[in-house]
Order: sequence, then C-alpha cells, then structure tokens
Amino acid sequence: MKVVQVLPALELGGVERGTLEVAEGLVKAGHESIVVSAGGRLVNALEAAGSQHVQWDLGRKSLRTFLQVRPFRRWLEQQQPDIVHVRSRMPAWIVWLAWRGMNPETRPRFITTLHGMHSVNRYSAIMGKGERVIAVSETAKRYLLDNFPEVDPAKVTVIHRGIDPDEFPRGFQPSTDWLQDFESRHPQLRDKFLICFPGRITRWKGHLELVELIDQLKTELPNVHVLVVGSDPKGAFLAEVEAAIQARALKDFFTFLGTRSDMKELYAISDVMLSLTSTTAEAFGRTVVECLSIGTPVVGYAHGAVSETLSALYPEGLVKTGDQHAVVGKLLALQGVDKKSLHIETGFFLDDMISKTLSLYQDGK
Repeated sequence: MKVVQVLPALELGGVERGTLEVAEGLVKAGHESIVVSAGGRLVNALEAAGSQHVQWDLGRKSLRTFLQVRPFRRWLEQQQPDIVHVRSRMPAWIVWLAWRGMNPETRPRFITTLHGMHSVNRYSAIMGKGERVIAVSETAKRYLLDNFPEVDPAKVTVIHRGIDPDEFPRGFQPSTDWLQDFESRHPQLRDKFLICFPGRITRWKGHLELVELIDQLKTELPNVHVLVVGSDPKGAFLAEVEAAIQARALKDFFTFLGTRSDMKELYAISDVMLSLTSTTAEAFGRTVVECLSIGTPVVGYAHGAVSETLSALYPEGLVKTGDQHAVVGKLLALQGVDKKSLHIETGFFLDDMISKTLSLYQDGK
C-alpha cells in the first residue's frame, strides 16, 4: 500500500506521536508511508524511520488555506496513493474538498481519525466524513455519534491509542546519572510526596482546580509537591495559574518543568499522577496509560476516556468528577504505599493499534 497521512504539524503531541507510530508500522510491514505537514521537531524521527515527509501547511485556520485544494488534488493525482488519512479538522477540509473532486474510480480511500472532542459545529463535522472513521476510544465514538447523527455508525471503528510496554516497562527506575542531574537541578524535591501533573497548560486540563486541591491537602500532607509537566505557548493561562498559586502562598508546593522528553523517568519518581479534566473530555489520555504501565498509580476524574482507561487498568484511581474531597482521600491513602504492592493492569498496546489500523487500511483499499 501507499498511504498518505495529513496533519497540521509534527511537533509534540498525541496526534503527532500516533502519526509517527503508524508511519513506522507501515514501513516495517513493507508499505510506502508519506506524511504531509507544516514540519516540526519530529520530522527527523519520521524520516529516520523510513517515511517521506512533504512540507505543506494545510492546517492554518485561514480562508487562504482553501487555495490549496486544487494543488493538493493535483498532487494526489500524481502520487496515486491507496489511502489518504487525515487527523485534524482544517487539513481534513482541504483534503476532503480535493478528494471529492477526483475520479471516484481511481481516487484513494478517504479515512479520518477523531482524536478529540471538538466543539459541535459544521467545522468539526468533517471528522465524520471519512469513508471509514477511526475513533480513538469508545468515548470518542459516543461523542461522534451523539453529536453528528448524519454519521453512519457502521463506518466508525474504535482503535484505542496504544503504548509500547517496552518503552514504559513496569518497575522502571531512572539511571543514576539522570537522578543526580535532576536532583541537582531541583533540590526542593528531596523527600517529597511527588504528584505528576502532565499535559498542556490549558484551562480544561484542571490546573486551577489542582491549585485548590493542594491548598486543601497541604495541612494533612505537608511534604506534597507537584511536578507540572507541559507548557502554555501563549503564556496567558500560565500567568493565571501562577497568580492563583501566589495568592494562596503555595509557590513552594509547585515546580513547573515545561515540555519534557523524559516522561518515563518523571512517572517513575512520582508517587502518583493526577488527571483533573472535568469540562472538555479527554479522547484517550495517553499519559494515564503510560504512567500505569510504569506502575505508578493514577487518580483521576471519571470523565471522558480517562474513565475508560482507568476502569480497565486501575479502577481504584477513579473519582467522581469534581469531588476534590475524594481525591484528597485517595492521595492520603497512597502516602507511604509501596507502588509494587498495588494491583495495576497493563493494556492498550501499540502493536494492537498498528495492526488494527493497517487492517482497516487494507479493507479500505
């Protein structure tokens, strides 16, 4: 097969990682893999794994981007791929409009993947227009079918995102060099009960709720400390979070680490991870699965796909959405507990995701 995947850019993120993983799976299986994006830090990794990258910005939210419809149609006609697979709304519109104008007898199969629960409107409806639609969780499938009744349920397939258990092995411990370097940079973390809080710093991830939670917890668990992993490209919401921390005199309880590539190590040194998403639901929640694979418990609101993954792997970590008192109770119960004594399942594997995706491609072809 010749497969073209299209997304806005190849920076860090779940969509980007899923694209690279499928691309590598295609190459390993002997297929031809092309990725179209505006570029980014993951291009080198993509090409090193055997895929071709075509730099083409189809993700810019501008009317001018629609001028790319005809050039992209010509490019598809030249390339003659078997599959064109889109993973984001703006590129999906451009590709769909280009694809719709091609000869139905010779054009590629058009596949979409719903990676997130977008606002419900005509713009988002494009993600249900694939001849086959992949939903990254049962939660994502329900969102799609509940909000876009024109989508045929028969063409929607759930393929959970997956992680490589060899990349996040149970009981993993960081190297001595990594520990020494990290401790020298962050001496304030020594002998602390560490909470890992990963994710883009955005309002719907629950950072302000996290501040309120630590304000409640600090008396009963005075050695608690939060590792906030992620960034806010615009900085405005980060400033709001920092102001909330300052207003409650909680500065000593937080360390902001920014975007990191050493998540495996951060999961391993943490006592627990928190997921406090309570408004916009996670479509999958990869960090939850990664952390549990290492063997570090996750406490999270039973909201969106986090409920789905925690129910399957560590149901003890589930808390009713918005119940901060219950979260505090879970954290206090984990104080001093040997992580090895916890019953945490493994699941949602990368190999399953790739094999199911390639099977869907073959069916579509």
